[in-house]
Amino acid sequence: MAPTLSTLNGDQVDRSVFEAVLKRRLFFTEAFEIYRLSPDYKGDNRGLFDYGPPGCALLANIVDVWRTHFVLEENMLEVDCTVITPAQVLKTSGHVDKFADWMCKDPVKGDYLRADHLVENVLKARLERGTKGLLKDSPRLDEATIAEYNGILARIDNYDGDGLAELIKQHDIRNPETNNEVLPPIPFNLIRACLSPPGTAQGQFLNFKKLLDCNQGVMPFASASIGKCYRNEISPRSGLLRVREFLLAEIEHYVDPENKQHERFSEVSGLSLPLLDREMQLSGKTTPRTMTIKQAVESSVIDNETLGYFLGRVLLLLLKLGIDPTKLRFRQHMANEMAHYARDCWDAELLTSYGWIECVGCADRSAYDLTVHSKHTGTPFVVREALPEPVKVDEWQATLNKKLAGPRFKQDAKTIQTALSALDQPTLATLSAQLTATGTATLTVPLLSDGTTTTVPLPRDLLTITKSTRLLTTRTYTPSVIEPSFGIGRILYSLLEHVYWSRPDDPARAVLSLPAALAPTKVLVVPLSANAQLTPLAHRLAARLRRAGIASNVDASSAGIGKRYARNDEVGTPFGVTVDFETLRDGSVTLRERDSMVQVRGGEEEVVGAVRALVEGVETWEGVMARLKVVVGKKEDEEE
Repeated sequence: MAPTLSTLNGDQVDRSVFEAVLKRRLFFTEAFEIYRLSPDYKGDNRGLFDYGPPGCALLANIVDVWRTHFVLEENMLEVDCTVITPAQVLKTSGHVDKFADWMCKDPVKGDYLRADHLVENVLKARLERGTKGLLKDSPRLDEATIAEYNGILARIDNYDGDGLAELIKQHDIRNPETNNEVLPPIPFNLIRACLSPPGTAQGQFLNFKKLLDCNQGVMPFASASIGKCYRNEISPRSGLLRVREFLLAEIEHYVDPENKQHERFSEVSGLSLPLLDREMQLSGKTTPRTMTIKQAVESSVIDNETLGYFLGRVLLLLLKLGIDPTKLRFRQHMANEMAHYARDCWDAELLTSYGWIECVGCADRSAYDLTVHSKHTGTPFVVREALPEPVKVDEWQATLNKKLAGPRFKQDAKTIQTALSALDQPTLATLSAQLTATGTATLTVPLLSDGTTTTVPLPRDLLTITKSTRLLTTRTYTPSVIEPSFGIGRILYSLLEHVYWSRPDDPARAVLSLPAALAPTKVLVVPLSANAQLTPLAHRLAARLRRAGIASNVDASSAGIGKRYARNDEVGTPFGVTVDFETLRDGSVTLRERDSMVQVRGGEEEVVGAVRALVEGVETWEGVMARLKVVVGKKEDEEE
């Protein structure tokens, strides 16, 4: 029986070689690296990275595709909110008290380890070695142990602190780097030490009323934001995947809580998703089942149409970016890992050499955020919609005696009035019962000076709560929110692993098969030789491409043309144009395609048009080969 979570596909990436290529080509590098290498440096730069030129370009191109796919196509309202957030906002949202992971400490070395990752990594390593008979001083793992480990791994996200502590004790889980025992898990807050929230959502929620006005009061609608975020990572050890500063793109789709249908659902309903739902994980299964989105919504595997719609749109985006569909799954959150605000949540996970990595979270946040911020500030975050016909309703109404409240509460009277206006019907009913029973109702009021709350006793002479019947012509409700949240850096890294390969005849020749739309540079222009007449032609052609909006570089170095192409294959440049002596005679140039290394020849106008069509995705390479002359018989290495 083979382990199910401790192995990758047969084409597993050699991470050390792969990341060496990325660092050599300056996709990314450790931040403050020269200081880290200094003997007197005492800082901690783990989880902090700088993107180099190709990394910056790739990141920007991913964001451009994301913005086109969502913001433009869905007509979303994009905002750019400050990353510096008052502590009380994070306190109200629940992140300070509830946004935590379980941490273990190696008491000898002093390392802090995330408990679930510690258990997961140790058991995966045991499976990897034990099923191959490689465990030191131990026979191969028996079937029962393999099944037990796989069951734990399948449910790892559902263990709380006590459950993780029991696993660590029962299976003698130790720090794999030191073999030291670790202390029992304790909660570690990911937000408290940060200047900003772990996402861009709160700024969008706090601007809800203004955004609703921007949309002419029409529901449903969505806002979107892209920005830097920060987390106090326990142990940032997985390169670009677990970092302390990262780029996040988030959507908040506001929808009627009583009607979560989506008008464009039919566009994605037939798409098939690889789903690993909660029940499958609890039963120890790790292989997703494929269902259409329509089937998943109708069977309540996915909670509602709008959530299903966005899962489909996430799938289409990831495929458009070039993600390998065989290394993609959607995993539903287990009960113990569900965020405090979530009603249902699915992660788009991508398979890498680090295992399955959460890259996109898609949650139904219900009305949690708008409700808590409304209650704390007294600002009503509600939608008012005209009813087709008037309806009679019985409702509680609170009236503050302003003549007495003003002299008694002075500048706080307005705050009290605002807090009363924001109360919902159940709260008003409770306060009415208090007023009847004791003659005084206790109101919780935010103190705007420092963001805390206080309670204010309101006797009968100040407060009247009555129940009356009135004719309702509008319906008032607090919207639910569907939130797709994209970790752009994680998507970037996973994508690079998925498109990385090496030439079969030369393992040292690495290739990144990035889609043309994402490639940092679209075209490499090379003069065949150092002939003085060729280089100016190459620069002229590159300038023409850039004027057409196509990123291009000229490599007129003394290296052979094969080597020049090879080093640009490493950064994912999809096309190469060679200026040679035939160019001097008739103006024609060759166009090379990165993956196949096939070249075609045509006039400069033809080749520039072909490149533009290829980059824009309106023509395929096969189509270009069909209309331009294919160059045969000469290898790149011979063109030196």
